[in-house]
Amino acid sequence: MKLSTRGQYGTRALLELALHHGKGPIPLKDIAQSQQISLQYLEHLITPLIAGGIVRSIRGARGGVSLARPPKEIRLSEVLQLLEGSIALVECVNDPKYCSRSDFCVTRDIWGELKKVMDGVLESTTLQDLVERQKRKGQSEEVMYHI
Repeated sequence: MKLSTRGQYGTRALLELALHHGKGPIPLKDIAQSQQISLQYLEHLITPLIAGGIVRSIRGARGGVSLARPPKEIRLSEVLQLLEGSIALVECVNDPKYCSRSDFCVTRDIWGELKKVMDGVLESTTLQDLVERQKRKGQSEEVMYHI
């Protein structure tokens, strides 16, 4: 499985918002610049995150986007489900009816085990965990965020 740029860039944009949680909305153009993501692409990524209740959009001169909930309440499993859909490596893991071999296929068992492990990591990791990891890497939010 290869995570698409939707999942990668969307998670980076949310990390940016988490680093600035509680400091007011951030214009999308500033997030795009800081995270080196095309503004047009970022606009497409934000839409499902708003619809999913992770991000809130504020209009006006001092508008932008912010997290709709605290970073400790937003799990990566939720983020990637909105941006990528299922992380199953093969369709038959999600729907055994997809393949007539599902009941006796041992490789499907392995793909299912991998999905469980990945789901576990993503479910146990929050945006707050990413903020803490980022700070441990020595990148303060002042260095990462260029206004």
